[in-house]
Amino acid sequence: MSEWKKICRVDEIPSLGARRVARDGAVAVAVFRNADDQVFALLDRCPHKGGPLSQGIVFGTSVACPLHNWTIGLDDGCAKAPDEGCTPKFACKVESGEVFLDAAELAGKALDLAAPVAGPKLKTTA
Repeated sequence: MSEWKKICRVDEIPSLGARRVARDGAVAVAVFRNADDQVFALLDRCPHKGGPLSQGIVFGTSVACPLHNWTIGLDDGCAKAPDEGCTPKFACKVESGEVFLDAAELAGKALDLAAPVAGPKLKTTA
């Protein structure tokens, strides 16, 4: 039996947007809400170049990555053809207007994936 962690109310997630759930030492989880008030949860990292999916545009049951406009399915985390690759999805549920994520997945899923590093390449000196 899963233990569920309360994240927020559905109406606290912008319609056609997302809310980030921080995780200690790991890439955050993005919780999305579409126009039909369906809720989905994915790792906040595009499978292409690591773009923050939480900053993308939600349409239907997909999100467009803000970096290169890849379309990622909210229901499975996979890129739509012709693009390829998937980002981990997280189990979520809505009860009485409250959004819950699986606590075990939050604590242990996709911990080995590094957050993208933004900005110019750092110079090193010898």
